[in-house]
Amino acid sequence: MNQIPMTVAGAEALRAELKRLKSEERPKIIQAIADAREHGDLKENAEYHAAREQQSFCEGRIQEIEAKLSNAQIIDVSKLPETGRVIFGATVTAYNTKTDEEVTYKIVGDDEADIKQNLISVNSPLARAFIGKSVDDVAIVGTPSGDVEYEIVSVAHR
Repeated sequence: MNQIPMTVAGAEALRAELKRLKSEERPKIIQAIADAREHGDLKENAEYHAAREQQSFCEGRIQEIEAKLSNAQIIDVSKLPETGRVIFGATVTAYNTKTDEEVTYKIVGDDEADIKQNLISVNSPLARAFIGKSVDDVAIVGTPSGDVEYEIVSVAHR
């Protein structure tokens, strides 16, 4: 299977979620199933069916996280030499020539992406346009409303 690029923070967040699911959620669900079974007839027991559905979701998420972590290529960008080039994990400040705004994004793995926190996926069109560029280079991003030019202002490895 393909390696999944992930930052150290993203891997830690997945490990924390996995630990929470296994140590807290799983026992709660098992107890809910046991309590629902005590109510008798399982065919018409909504609590039992809801708990089983919750168990299915929880187990599926555990398997998904374990698979992602086993295929993760964890990249600690702070340990890489700063070359001024945009790479995975770098924090990029760019100037949008169309709107005269400066924006700052950190390029992260797919699971870590959150535009509200300025974390963009390495597979997003914006990140793909930035990757490999250096300070003062222009990155052109194709959007539905036309091409947008960004001038790379700074690149940091944090």
